Amino acid sequence: MLNKDGTFNIRKQNVSFYERINIFHSLVSMSWIRFFTVLVFGYLTINIVFASLYTMIGTENLTNIRGTNALDQFIEAFFFSAQTITTLGYGQIAPLNLPANIVAATESLLGLLLFALATGLMYGRFSKPYASIKYSSHALIAPYQEINGFMFRIVNPKRNQLMEVEVTVTLSLKRDGTELRDFHLLELERSKVVFFPAMWTVVHPITDLSPIYGTTEKEILEKGAEFIVMIKAFDESFSQTVYSKSSYTSKEIKWGEKFIYLPKHSGTEVTIDLSKINDTYKAALS
Repeated sequence: MLNKDGTFNIRKQNVSFYERINIFHSLVSMSWIRFFTVLVFGYLTINIVFASLYTMIGTENLTNIRGTNALDQFIEAFFFSAQTITTLGYGQIAPLNLPANIVAATESLLGLLLFALATGLMYGRFSKPYASIKYSSHALIAPYQEINGFMFRIVNPKRNQLMEVEVTVTLSLKRDGTELRDFHLLELERSKVVFFPAMWTVVHPITDLSPIYGTTEKEILEKGAEFIVMIKAFDESFSQTVYSKSSYTSKEIKWGEKFIYLPKHSGTEVTIDLSKINDTYKAALS
């Protein structure tokens, strides 16, 4: 249901284009590479459209067009369009008649609006708060106190401070013989911490009240178990609440292993090697 990056792998059918589209969300959420690709593609497309309009009107209606063939004239019209839409205007080329002036005025207005929109999107992307929490690649079924426990690790690799961090873990299991699923909110050893400066091993004690009490690895696989993780925290940098979500499928659970102890103490300083967040060792289950 939930991918490792927090996105849902649910496909919705028979949804109209207007109900499905969300341009602002797409532009703010996509990767930086895709975002700049969209900006460059849009910029080139608009200039090509207006260069075509200037060519259709006639390049003789623009001053100092020196091209002797259609391609050279189109290229000059393209760069005139780029100067107009950015309100740069070197002055070498200028419109002469009313149609050319109307197109140039329309393009300059469109340029002001589009650059304001692009600036707003850039600000929105930079100011968008999100919890950059790193999860262990696998969850574990490991010995915990006198019983066993389901556990995974999380860490905040950034320098921003997260406070009032809350974790909820929901277990999704298939019903026998059907594709229907039951959802169980798991009881955690600790579901909230005031500060999150280091690392946290989240543990669900497998007591006789746990929905996976007495369940074997084979049964977990057969039931298509998925542990859905939701984290809520207050980000001090943005002064806003941020969220992070991920999941562990039954195939991403290691049985009979424990996480190694990572913190190293040196005087008053504690060092954590994040490259070892997934390191484990064998441990017999209770």
